[in-house]
Amino acid sequence: MLKVAVLGAAGRMGNAVLACLAESAGMRLVGAVTEPGDPRLGSDAGDAARLGALGVALTADPGDALGEADVAIDFTLPAALAANLAAAEAGGTALVIGTTGLSDAQMESLARAARRIPIVYARNMSVGVNVFMDLAARAAAALGGGYDVEITEAHHRFKVDAPSGTALAVGERIAAATKRQFEEVAVMARDGQTGPRNADEIGFSVIRGGNIVGEHTVLFAGPEEQLRFIHTAGDRKTFARGALLAAQWVAGRPPGLYSMADVLGLASE
Repeated sequence: MLKVAVLGAAGRMGNAVLACLAESAGMRLVGAVTEPGDPRLGSDAGDAARLGALGVALTADPGDALGEADVAIDFTLPAALAANLAAAEAGGTALVIGTTGLSDAQMESLARAARRIPIVYARNMSVGVNVFMDLAARAAAALGGGYDVEITEAHHRFKVDAPSGTALAVGERIAAATKRQFEEVAVMARDGQTGPRNADEIGFSVIRGGNIVGEHTVLFAGPEEQLRFIHTAGDRKTFARGALLAAQWVAGRPPGLYSMADVLGLASE
């Protein structure tokens, strides 16, 4: 029985992970973390998520939550990363991290921690979206330089980072597949007299509104034809199920920084 802790258990994604975990055979919840000051601290994590009692109380201490865990699933905020990594390293606990908006310094700390524990890091845990990214990268390599690339993403009004981590990830994959430096060709905004489009650009457009779970479109626009790849998430459970798949895969692995491409056996990112 795989013993799992959930970091960020009281959030929207944490609730989805708890719901999927409660349905999963072979896995058991042993720890649940929420932020300090949460009025639900000490209550049953399942009750807080309206799932019914799961027998695990919400705590603000990741070290306490990870005490029995084989693997922890982290859907928190970037500010919580340092404490979560420290707790996982101290207990030798494998980590699955889906937190987006990490800084370069935080990514470096992630790489350092991965020398001591196994970590799966992905800006999107959905199985479908990772296949979507792989297909888009393969298409970019096959189409070559004669097609303009535009990436559009839409999310709910509460999302705080833009473009989404998934949009950035697919842009990075396309840039690598076409031997471009992402930082040099990514265009995050257009306004005013921008002039003609540069052929090497990878453009980004962002929509925020309502309760949109997530939609990503990659457009390859050629002189005589257009090709679109679209992924639409209808429920946060799609990300939760991917995270649980990653948790099963990473438990017992040697230290290292892994991706969902590794979990799914796709081409290396």
